[in-house]
Amino acid sequence: MENNPISRRMIFEAGACALAAAAGIPQYASAHAQSALAQSGLSPKNDETIRKWYAAWEKKDWHPVDVLLADDFTFTSAAGDDHISKSAFKVKCWQSQIDFIERFDLQRVFGSGNEAFVLYNCLTKNGKTFRNVEYLRLKDDKLASIECYFGAQSSFPSAVSKG
Repeated sequence: MENNPISRRMIFEAGACALAAAAGIPQYASAHAQSALAQSGLSPKNDETIRKWYAAWEKKDWHPVDVLLADDFTFTSAAGDDHISKSAFKVKCWQSQIDFIERFDLQRVFGSGNEAFVLYNCLTKNGKTFRNVEYLRLKDDKLASIECYFGAQSSFPSAVSKG
């Protein structure tokens, strides 16, 4: 299998197009709900792994999260995270955010093969909500990488907060 590099610009443009297309699909699913595989375009195993990922955050325990991440996992975001490692992700993202997150409501999960876009609303423990889009790559039933595209500014203390 040939591995073709994809530019960030191409991914961003694809994400924008995918979001525009998804806006016309009136589907809503929680992290715990079973999806219609024909709508997601993902294999049952990849769809399950993705939903387990978001549901694992609700357990507030690192182990269920850790087992879903590949050893060479990377995380990228506009908050200065440029392909950070799993250990850096745990410190910078998990430990700093886990006490604020109540749950994720997945609004769209769609992709093909080992790639997916997820549009979600995150509900916080203080009653706030924010929306993000994440581009996920999977390998061997684990998350190999996540690129997070933050939604609008909010009062929730996260990477999109001012100050």
